[in-house]
Amino acid sequence: MSAVARSRPGRVARPFLYALIAVGLIAAGHHLWNGAPYPEADPDAVAARLKARAQRVYDEAALAGTPGVESRVETRPCSYRGLRGFAHIDGGRLDVRTFELMWQVTDVPRATARSAQARTRLRLERDGWKLLSENVSDLGFRFEHPGTGDTVDVDWYEPTGTFALRTFSSCGELPDGFSEYDWPAAAWTPR
Repeated sequence: MSAVARSRPGRVARPFLYALIAVGLIAAGHHLWNGAPYPEADPDAVAARLKARAQRVYDEAALAGTPGVESRVETRPCSYRGLRGFAHIDGGRLDVRTFELMWQVTDVPRATARSAQARTRLRLERDGWKLLSENVSDLGFRFEHPGTGDTVDVDWYEPTGTFALRTFSSCGELPDGFSEYDWPAAAWTPR
């Protein structure tokens, strides 16, 4: 067999190998720049989940009074992932948001607040939530749901006697056309 015949497969395979390497490098660079993609979020499902958690803590707390005016699911921007995050350190993505619901009751005595927190904490532990931190406020804690990444903060602020709940979701990519301002699923009032 001649040297020309032996080198022909190498001449044919070499450009394909180079193309394959180039595609791999481009894909790796894209992933390094953008980071892992965020999962898609269903705003109505997330709102329903957060409202159910807020209601459950409200019921378990059994506090006199009703939550303050901040009883609406709101969104907050999430940051860019990957190296792109360094280029956008001063702003978040408009298409990726975290959802949050907060309520609070003021003038709650320390003993009442501690009892309400103990009931809530026991239920979260029984349901498999993971403790992330304690003393988030004067007397508070933060738990994370292992399946959804949702977080619950239960706090009590001694100077004002404010018992507060903040529950929020992990970041997710919003569907096209989502508008937080005309979103009927955002409203929440305790029952």
